[in-house]
This record gives sequence, structure tokens and C-alpha cells, in this order.
Amino acid sequence: MKIACVGGGAAGLYFAISMKLRDPSHEIAVFERNRSGDTFGWGVVFSDQTMENLYANDPVSAQAMLDELAHWDDIDIRIEDGEKKTAIRSGGHGFIGIGRKRLLNILQDRARDLDIDLHFEVEVEPDSAFLADYDLIIAADGLNSKLRRRYDEHFETDIDVRLNKFVWLGTHQRFDAFKFLFVNTEWGWIWAHAYQFDKDTATFIVECGPETFERAGFGEMSQEETCRLCEKIFAEHLGGHPLMTNSAHIRGSAWINFPRIICNTWHYKNIILLGDAAHTAHFSIGSGTKLALEDAIKLAEVMNRPGIDKAGALDTALDDYRDERQLEVVKLQNAARNSTEWFENLDRYLKMEPMQFAYTLLTRSQRVSHENLRLRDPEWLAALEAKLVEAATGKPAEGPSPPMFLPLKLRGMTVRNRVVMSPMAMYSAVDGMPDDFHLVHYGARALGGAGIIFTEMTCPSPEGRITPGCTGIWNDEQAAAWRRITDFVHRTPDAHICMQIGHSGSKGSTRLAWDGIDKPLESGNWQVVAPSDVKYLPESQAPVPLDRAAMDEIRDQFVAAARRAEDAGFDMIELHCAHGYLLSGFISPTQNKRTDEYGGSLENRLRYPLEVFRAMRAVWPVDKPMSVRISAHDWVGDDGVTPDEAVEISRAFVEAGVDLIDVSSGQVTKAEKPVYGRMFQTPFSDQIRNELGVTTMAVGNIYEIDHVNSIIAAGRADLCALARPHQMDPNWVIRAAAQQQYPAAPVPKQYLSGYFQLKLNLQRAAQMTPLK
Repeated sequence: MKIACVGGGAAGLYFAISMKLRDPSHEIAVFERNRSGDTFGWGVVFSDQTMENLYANDPVSAQAMLDELAHWDDIDIRIEDGEKKTAIRSGGHGFIGIGRKRLLNILQDRARDLDIDLHFEVEVEPDSAFLADYDLIIAADGLNSKLRRRYDEHFETDIDVRLNKFVWLGTHQRFDAFKFLFVNTEWGWIWAHAYQFDKDTATFIVECGPETFERAGFGEMSQEETCRLCEKIFAEHLGGHPLMTNSAHIRGSAWINFPRIICNTWHYKNIILLGDAAHTAHFSIGSGTKLALEDAIKLAEVMNRPGIDKAGALDTALDDYRDERQLEVVKLQNAARNSTEWFENLDRYLKMEPMQFAYTLLTRSQRVSHENLRLRDPEWLAALEAKLVEAATGKPAEGPSPPMFLPLKLRGMTVRNRVVMSPMAMYSAVDGMPDDFHLVHYGARALGGAGIIFTEMTCPSPEGRITPGCTGIWNDEQAAAWRRITDFVHRTPDAHICMQIGHSGSKGSTRLAWDGIDKPLESGNWQVVAPSDVKYLPESQAPVPLDRAAMDEIRDQFVAAARRAEDAGFDMIELHCAHGYLLSGFISPTQNKRTDEYGGSLENRLRYPLEVFRAMRAVWPVDKPMSVRISAHDWVGDDGVTPDEAVEISRAFVEAGVDLIDVSSGQVTKAEKPVYGRMFQTPFSDQIRNELGVTTMAVGNIYEIDHVNSIIAAGRADLCALARPHQMDPNWVIRAAAQQQYPAAPVPKQYLSGYFQLKLNLQRAAQMTPLK
């Protein structure tokens, strides 16, 4: 096969090498626009796993790299805010690095050994006639790929230019750890990512937000002037060594914004994208070169499978390459996005106590979890856990305590741990009446250790139900039935129960979920209402827009429901303003098309939900907490509620007296395009909590012990709501306590013998030493 690699960086060179190793008969040429010694950046970071992959593919070039790798184990975090200076060091992280120029030299030498033709200072245009002579064209020409841009419509390119500015510098200062250096300057926070990559040189990436960049005047500075100012900012860490640029051949400022690139298609005809041309990963997770090299290995493997020379086989092979690489790429890009957004919102986290700030930094990508940190540096994590205990209780920690078992005070209620059974519709009531099913369902989860049991959405009127099977709180008989359940829950020490109260709005009068979720009833329908006459589904019943009299009536129904919830013995109530139900419909512009004082601006759209909330809060006991569930993202771009608007929604409820924001998203409009993943809604909770300083609850695909501990320890939420895990295992919290060998587990005395046996079995299975 005759192959042209356009781009002589790591991706193009390593693909050429990998192809030649598999079949020396391939005729391969590499074309690079720059000179052989030119490169952007200074050092490259690899993991041990990446080096194992490279060694398995080509021991010769891998060994040449291994002979020159710089190794370090610690991450050193420095925070300078005026006279206040903090240093935090965590170990066990195991980084390795090599100079980017040296890496390219090694790959160039290896390519020459394998008779690969290398051509430097050759600018290959997309329509160059000589490309027609090649069977396969590899577009490895970086994030600004000309080949990709020429055929953007075919590659379906999505480029997201990120907010922060950064410049890639170097220094001869030696560092004994990976350094994160945060300095509060007269212009704002400026920080550096610094690490050694050979015995004499270190990478020194300087980053800041766009406002700080403008105030400091970096955009008007030459590269020389940028280096001199950054030397002053980071003088304490540079030991008198200057900062250097290797981009002097570029006119003007070398500061750039990072472009996140996603291509839905990776090949067009015989052109295939490789490395940064196809996808980029932010430098803060150090995986861009890793992605490029592992792309090259996989593509070479696919291109040398049997039958590749048959008609139509090339297209099939290129499709296979994308299919087999895409999941790993998506995972790394998601991790990179998390890391990018952390640095873009740095001010949120710098308000934290330094140890917790360091924890959020170390776990920002979600690739490093709580238990992974324990494996890396158990002493550091134990110190962090002790600080969290002291912050939560006001007392020194008496022993190890997983973050999920920290208590939380909400008004006069102290929650025994941070794990909540999320509201889950059971569709099992008759005429709104909870029965023995509900007693067993909620009672079992209270016995199972959850900090708070949330009821399913319970309706303040028959017309407010989603389905005929929904529970109600519109009459005294229902309140008495609920009282039976709350009395049972309260027989378990420190267990608490919250009633979620909501009105279905346009999503009402539908079938039980297992008979057709959101589908209208086949008979027995009741009239549904909403802020506007917007149907939820095309086949849904058209809602009647509420007038002021009807709004007053429904508000009063909510107030009566709150009073009955108190009579029924609930410790807390939650107002449901999410998921497209009535009050959510008022908040979301996708459902609220009103032109009166209840429509239009966010302030107007919030007016009625806040009116209902305040009326309920006024009759709810002052020592009992009240929460509100919101949809923090409608997942329809700027046409619906956005995470930034969710902050303002939360702010309004905080001013109205809410104690907890229950942060969910979506289910407001069928036009939504959510991006799912583990803990996918937690970033919304993080933003609301750390911008407003309000107590939040995270919900959404949280299902592992590590998820809960990581979210709580990082201050991304104060509570974690788990639905399906509790649905399948009422004792999820007790099992989590046993698995972590937690000595003060919330176990009913009737179950202690079973718990001790479970704890012993898990201890033996994991070969653990019990906590004392």
C-alpha cells in the first residue's frame, strides 16, 4: 500500500512506523510543513500504561524513550493570595515525561531505520495533485488540519473554543514534582502547570481567565514581554531561572485558547484523520499525545487485517477503526472537558479550605476517584477525611470516616449520612392512597440506612396526578395513611423522611409507566392544565392555560398539602419544580409562552413557582427544612433553561427561604438532547453550590460508593440521591458501610448479627484489616 502521512508530528510518524513494522512492503512518505526541529510545546506526559502499549507495539522506539524519561511521583500545589501562602503535596501519582523535540527525534530516527521517506518544509495543500498517487492519505496535520478543513462538511467537525488563555513556556528550573502554582495577582488569578521532562528542562504552561488576560495586557505583549512578566509573577518558584519560548518564529503573542475538536466522521474517501486532526484533549490531563500514538497503533492494526486489499475493504476497515477507537476517545475527551471546566471556574474552588481545594484539583477529571487517591496516598486522604469530619461535626475525628457518612444539619434536622433515596414514582396507589406496598417500600429503605427517604411525587389534587396510580395528599385519609409510614420510618433511629409534593401540569392524565410512559389514558382522562397550551407529546392532551383564579386554587392546594404533610409526620417537604411538571413548565421557556407577568423574562417565569413556595414555607414549621427540585438544564441550548440560569433560579429560591436545592435536569421537552454519563448532572449541582454557597443535592447516574464519596469530599454537593441502586437494594447504605469497614454504620439492632457477618465476609474477600 502506498501511503502519504501529511504531518510529521507524533501521530504521523508513529503511524508510519507501526505500518512498516506490520508489513515492510508498505511504501510510506511523511510530509511535514516545519523543519525537523520545530515543535510547539516543551514536554510530553505519559502514563505507565501508555508506555506498556508503546513497548508492545515497537520495543525499539519505546526503549529509546524509556532511557530518557523523567520520573516524578508527587503533585505539589502552591496557593499564593497576598501574604497567605499554602503548600500541599500529595504522592503516589507516578508521572513520566519526555521532551517533545526529543520524542520526535526518536520517532524520526526510527522511521529512517524502517525506510520511511521523511520530507520537511513541505506544505501539502488539500488538492495537491501528487496526493492522487497514494492509496491512503493520513491527515495528521494537527488541530488546524488543512485536510480536515477542506472537507469539514464530510467530517462533521465540531470545534468548541474554550474560555481560558494559555501560553506554553519552558525553563531550566528543576522541579521535583508536578507543580500547580496559583498566584492571585493585581489582575486576578494566574496559574502554572509545571513539570520536568529532562534533566535540564521543564515545561511551564501559564494559564488565566479571559478577564485576567485582558487586565494584564498579555494580548499586547510580545513573547519576550510575556516571559519577563510571568517570571515576576512566579519568581518564588523559578529560582532565578528565566522562562523561555520555542515559538519565537510566530509573530506576536503566543497565547491561545484551547480548541476542543470532535469529528463525527473520521474518514472521507481515502483520507483519514489521526490524532489532533480528529479530536483534541485539553493539555491539563496530558493525554493529547497519548491519544495520537494509540490512534496510530489501532489504525495500523486495522489496516493490516486479512483481506484489506479486497474491493470495498478499505471503507470497512476505516469504519472499524473509528468504531473501535471512539469509546476510548470519548472517555478521554469527557475527562478533559471536566478538567477544562474546572480551571475555567477556578474562583469557585479557591474559596474552599486548602485541602478540599487540592482534592477537587486532583479529582477534577473524574478519572481519579476517592479510593484511587487512597491507593496513591493513604495518609494524605486520611488527613482530608479528618478535616471533613471536623468541619461537619465541630469535633476532631475519632477515626476514619468515609465522606458519605458525614452528618448534615438542615434547620432542626440532622441527617445521619449523605446518601438519600431519590424520589421514584411507583404508580401503585389507588385514588391517591398509599397502602402496604408503600409502607414496605419506604420502610425497608429507612431500615437500609439512607439518610433521608424521599417519597415519590405526591400530588395536591386528583387532577395534579401524573397517572391514576400516583400518591396524593389532598385529603385527611391520605394524610393518616402517610402517618402510618412516617411512624414506621421514625422507629429506625435517626431516619428521616421527606415528602416531595408536585403537580403534573401538562404531563398528567397518562398511563402507568409500564403501560406506556407519558402516553394519554385510553379512558377516564381528566383535563390537564399548564402555563400555556403546549403539549408535551404530539399525542398528549392539549393543556388549558391557567388563569389567575385557577392559579390561586392550585397554590392553595399546595398549601393544604404542606399542612397535611406536617400532620402526617414528615420531617421535610420538597416542592417539585422540575421535569416539565406544572411549576417547571412555568420556569422553562420551552413550555411557558405567556405574555403576561408570568411569562417572558426569567424573573416573570419564576413568579408563580416562588409564590407557591413562599405560601408553603409560611405554613411549614420553621424548624423543619424545605427543598426544591429544579431542572438545571433543558438540554436544548439557549432556547431553554441553561446551567447559568439554574444559578439564578436557585438564588431566587434561596432568597425565598429554601434549605436545599435538589439539582436534576431535563424531561421538560421532548426536543432535549441530553449528554448522559456517570454522575452526568453533578456538574450542575457543583456550579450552584459553589457559586451561591447553598446546600445542594446531586442526582443522576450516581451508583457507586466511590461516586458518593468523591462528590461529597470535593464539595460538588452536600447530599447524593440514588434511585435505581436503592430500587434494587434497600440496604445499599448498610452494604456500603460494610464494604468500607465503617464502624458506626446505620444498622438497626435487629440486623446487627447479619451486618457483622457481611462485614467479616467482605473483609476476608478483600483481605482487609478492619478499621478501629
